[in-house]
Amino acid sequence: MKLHEMSLTYNRKERNRVGRGPGSGNGKTAGRGQKGQNARSGGGVRLGFEGGQTPISRRLPKRGFTNINRKEYACVNVATLNRYEDGTEVTIALLLEDGVVKKELSGLKVLGNGELTKKLTVKAVKFSASAKEAIEKVGGTAEQI
Repeated sequence: MKLHEMSLTYNRKERNRVGRGPGSGNGKTAGRGQKGQNARSGGGVRLGFEGGQTPISRRLPKRGFTNINRKEYACVNVATLNRYEDGTEVTIALLLEDGVVKKELSGLKVLGNGELTKKLTVKAVKFSASAKEAIEKVGGTAEQI
């Protein structure tokens, strides 16, 4: 097959050029109809405008707040740590490198879901009580940074 023998693998449809004369089928008012707010350039209403009626964003009650000091942790379950060999020092850097965790955020938090079978040294900012127990039960150490 040569370059000039190739055919399109998709249907190619030309865009509709509005306001280009009566022969185009979309001339004169260019599909905007006669007069009115939407016929004008820059016309139309802003996002969320409901014709003067109180918009839903103002009718619904507001509750709670967003805590700007909130800390989010990169969480990992104990069962996930079984991928490492005995005696490995598990840190956030190692987990980032292996793609277990996507972002560092405020540090690593180890949760106790699943079962650990390897003896590891885990360094993290936080541990859940069950995670700490699971790590120490196998003979590993849970170091809080």
